[in-house]
Amino acid sequence: MSAAFASGSRYDYLLGEGIVTDDQLQKAFALSKKMNSSVEYVLIEHCQVKKEAIGKSFSIFYDCPFREYDPAFPVPVELLSKLREKYLLNACWVPMSWEKDSIEILVDDPRDLNKTDNIKSLLKTGRINFSVAIREDIQEYIKRFFDTEQRPVEPDVEDPLEDGDLTAVEWEEEEEEGEAEEADEASSKVVRLVDQIIIAAHRKNVSDIHIEPSSITKTTTIRFRLDGLCQEYRRVPNSMVRGIVSRIKIMAKLDIAERRRPQDGKIKFRRKGVPAFELRVATIPVAGGYEDVVLRILASAGAMQLDEMGLTARNLEVMKRIIVKPYGLILAVGPTGSGKTTSLHALLGHINRPDIKIWTAEDPIEITQPGLRQTEVMRKINVDFARLMRAFLRGDPDVIMIGEMRDEETASIGIEASLTGHLVFSTLHTNSAPETVTRLLDMGLNPLNFSDAFLGVLAQRLTRRLCKECREEYPLTLDEFEMIREDYGEDRFAKTKIEYDPDMSLYRPAGCEACSGTGYRGRMAIHELMEGTADLKLMIKNQAGTEEIYRQAVDDGMTTLKQDGILKVLQGLTDMAEVRRVCIN
Repeated sequence: MSAAFASGSRYDYLLGEGIVTDDQLQKAFALSKKMNSSVEYVLIEHCQVKKEAIGKSFSIFYDCPFREYDPAFPVPVELLSKLREKYLLNACWVPMSWEKDSIEILVDDPRDLNKTDNIKSLLKTGRINFSVAIREDIQEYIKRFFDTEQRPVEPDVEDPLEDGDLTAVEWEEEEEEGEAEEADEASSKVVRLVDQIIIAAHRKNVSDIHIEPSSITKTTTIRFRLDGLCQEYRRVPNSMVRGIVSRIKIMAKLDIAERRRPQDGKIKFRRKGVPAFELRVATIPVAGGYEDVVLRILASAGAMQLDEMGLTARNLEVMKRIIVKPYGLILAVGPTGSGKTTSLHALLGHINRPDIKIWTAEDPIEITQPGLRQTEVMRKINVDFARLMRAFLRGDPDVIMIGEMRDEETASIGIEASLTGHLVFSTLHTNSAPETVTRLLDMGLNPLNFSDAFLGVLAQRLTRRLCKECREEYPLTLDEFEMIREDYGEDRFAKTKIEYDPDMSLYRPAGCEACSGTGYRGRMAIHELMEGTADLKLMIKNQAGTEEIYRQAVDDGMTTLKQDGILKVLQGLTDMAEVRRVCIN
């Protein structure tokens, strides 16, 4: 029996580190036979060996990742359609997920050639990445995956991935594109590819999908925007792009014959094993007679909680105070994709009660909340923000949210509504909170009315959040501390009462499997909240410049976007490179 645990076994690390002894292993081996369980289960339950230590030993021996049981892991319905629960429990392996070029299989012994050959034969692909786990965890995954109550199923919906061919298909590129046979939108290969791209993007929490054909390289690049930055997902030959674009147009109910004009539409995506979600589609003609396609995955979750926005104590106190006012104007500003709509819905969610009537006009509706009366702009029938605003005023509102103040007409109606007893929320594309005031005055708004209505403006940006699984702590040097203090502003930094300490440390990105090697995972907002104080309202009436308004806002306690970002750097949430990337000096 001791020979089973000689050098060259998967328990070498445990033995070498003194975590277990030969005697303990032999007893665990004997007990596992009596209990009909794995040796690893006995070591964990009876010898108090940590699963992490067993995982490290397995990873070193098999040279592959170790995976523990995770009850939140999504059910890979599309990989299970031709597999049976009893067979997988007996064989002790289970498919976990798929990428563009491989399928991940969880198995108890990746070196069992008979088992791995059977897996490759059954799945009809050689592109397999093996992960290892203890037998009991694999059994838990299998039981949960085949539990019908755990599997989200959309009835009466075609499953285009049911044949299991989920991995990427390599096409040989022709010398001349004209010689390649083009795939049309009805091709099963095109249908599967489009669905694979969309599902992969949704599972990776991607915000946008970019499909970009090139007449120069004769290939089409598909890129995902993840955490605000574009990453290449895969490339396909141009012989497929017309079929891909036409397939997307059909799904979005667009005109597939129109290739000369931009088109906009929406897809309601429903597939077995995937929660239903929507995508906003935009097609744009480009050089070479092709069309670019951009798909925005719309958030399916509800509104964020106000306390989860990441506001500082001062900003949170001010925001909670102004959003309960009976009337006035509150603005969220920033560039496209900076989370303005998410923030407004968090504010609305905080005041959303049965005794308050809330109307919203959005383009498009991305977040839904019970209790809100939400309408969508429809330009084809001339239903814009201004027209909806006028309709809302006849709809007995307490609170109105306008997706964007794009012109003087919409802004004027918003000011008028806020002065007639309504609380109005809206967004604007400006770079900072003080600049918002001068922008609206430049639109032609009456400064007296605007100053009376103004409650506050929240400017924000999104920075990537450091991955908690792999971020590296490092000591903060005095030179780095001085640079941070200079970026913050020495006079303002003194008021934070943060002093240099040799024991201070910051974090930097490293990269791991959880964050796809980027070192960042998810995004968070940095804020700049300017309150409509009496002094600031007087300056608006006098049509003061941006610089004067900025100085007054700072005196009133406002922290700038960069200052808020630096405070989050010191908390270990992000790094200075990210703050500098999204903030101007």
